[in-house]
Amino acid sequence: MRQITHITAALVLIATPVWADICPQAPDHSENLAALITDIQTAETEREARIVSNKMWSYWADAPNEQAQAILDRGMSKRAAWDLLGAREDFDALITYCPNYAEGYNQRAFVHFLNHNFQAALVDLDQALALSPDHVAALSGRALSLLGLSRIDEARETLQTALELNPWLPERGLLDAGGALAPKGKDI
Repeated sequence: MRQITHITAALVLIATPVWADICPQAPDHSENLAALITDIQTAETEREARIVSNKMWSYWADAPNEQAQAILDRGMSKRAAWDLLGAREDFDALITYCPNYAEGYNQRAFVHFLNHNFQAALVDLDQALALSPDHVAALSGRALSLLGLSRIDEARETLQTALELNPWLPERGLLDAGGALAPKGKDI
């Protein structure tokens, strides 16, 4: 079975130049996402914010075409089933196929994070943010990866940036008194 996986991965790599030429640009949802960021900033309840957040995810997870969507969906299903190796292979294939699609990098970063490979997660999150600077989930993931590397000041700063976009992030508690990213020497 392992040999089949390696053969499949090799075939994906051989097909890479063809794929890279045919992957279209990801849909431009920047206006809709900007409106949702405004909505979540003015949300009055956790429930309201969660609804807006789910709408954000629907845009981030809108892949460039059916083939990319199938790879993304398959990788996310594998990750949810804790098949992290299979998920990473799918996200590798997605990134190879659509190197300008931020969510491929964000999802692969999540797999790295779950494997406690925080440095690899940071590389992918930085790429996701280069492609989609207001990707709140990537910012939050970046803060958590920095925390995993004990880069506390950077993690705090990154989380604060994420919270400026979405004040309802579950990670906000990390900045509370006693939280892993609580500012030192200040009463909160």
